[in-house]
Amino acid sequence: MSVRRLAEASLQPASFAFSRANAAAAKQWIKKYPKGREQSAIIPLLMLAQEQEGWVTKAAIEAISDMLGMPYIRGLEVATFYTQYQLNPVGSRAHIQVCGTTPCMLRGSEALMDVCRSKIHHDQFHTNDKGTLSWEEVECLGACVNAPMVMIFKDTYEDLTPERLAEIIDLYDAGKGATVKPGPQNGRITSEPASGLTTLKSEKAILKATRDRETRAATKAAKEAAPAANAAAPVPPAAAPAPAPVAPSNASKPKTDAVETSPALKSPSVTKVAPAAEKAASVAAPLHSAANANKAEPQVEDVSKQRKGSKNKAEPASAFKAPEAKVKPAKAAAEAAKPSPGNGSRPTGKKPV
Repeated sequence: MSVRRLAEASLQPASFAFSRANAAAAKQWIKKYPKGREQSAIIPLLMLAQEQEGWVTKAAIEAISDMLGMPYIRGLEVATFYTQYQLNPVGSRAHIQVCGTTPCMLRGSEALMDVCRSKIHHDQFHTNDKGTLSWEEVECLGACVNAPMVMIFKDTYEDLTPERLAEIIDLYDAGKGATVKPGPQNGRITSEPASGLTTLKSEKAILKATRDRETRAATKAAKEAAPAANAAAPVPPAAAPAPAPVAPSNASKPKTDAVETSPALKSPSVTKVAPAAEKAASVAAPLHSAANANKAEPQVEDVSKQRKGSKNKAEPASAFKAPEAKVKPAKAAAEAAKPSPGNGSRPTGKKPV
């Protein structure tokens, strides 16, 4: 990344102040940011200063920093970081930025730079003899399909040839830059194909008025054709009588005491079967047997046994045990009763006499 420095002290003005219109615009920009975040307005304020003076001076950076209550070093960091700020004097009538990225390079941007070298100055960021024009090479300007292109202030000029750029430079040098129409310079509109449109040549097909007119015409034609179609249509044969509805089957309904499944209950009829008759028609529930309920399937365990085994399960002989856990319980209790060699205050485990 190139180092960006301020212009020499001999080129810097002694002071800076916004014009009345730009001062009002600066206040509007500051109001757009919440309380405590007003310093974020330094970017648009620096752009206002550049549009007023033509470039960003040291006095402008310091004045804007004072306006926002921020240290000068913070303002210098912003101004020297963004390449949109010109830190040296540029042409008073035009500063031409030539795109030199790959698409423009392939389409002849080198030839455009040669024009700038011959008509303005051999080196970038230098003005011509009258101080009205300057130029520089920049990265992508965002209109690759219209390469090659240049930007002058906020306007872009695309589809350029060296001859056309030379004419534009002469017009700006003569103070007639406002007469140059921005955009493509080869006659095409925006980024249409250079050979002309191949599709959507007419907007009538996509206009809402066209679609509404076509819809009304189609509806009218359908209404006019309906009587003739009905007269020519053959008389259909008499329709067969609809089959009688089939009553739902009760084969899968369980026989229980529940009201929802009772075959005698025909909701919303108010007549209900007697509970005794319904219970007599129901299937009795099987008797509960804890032994049967606690048995496992013979195919699973081959034997009938209680599912809940004893709490103390035998430990497998192959189970791993730590060496200190292999001591017998009696011996372990005796070892615990002995006093610690290094601590005589611990109890010995003996009962007092």
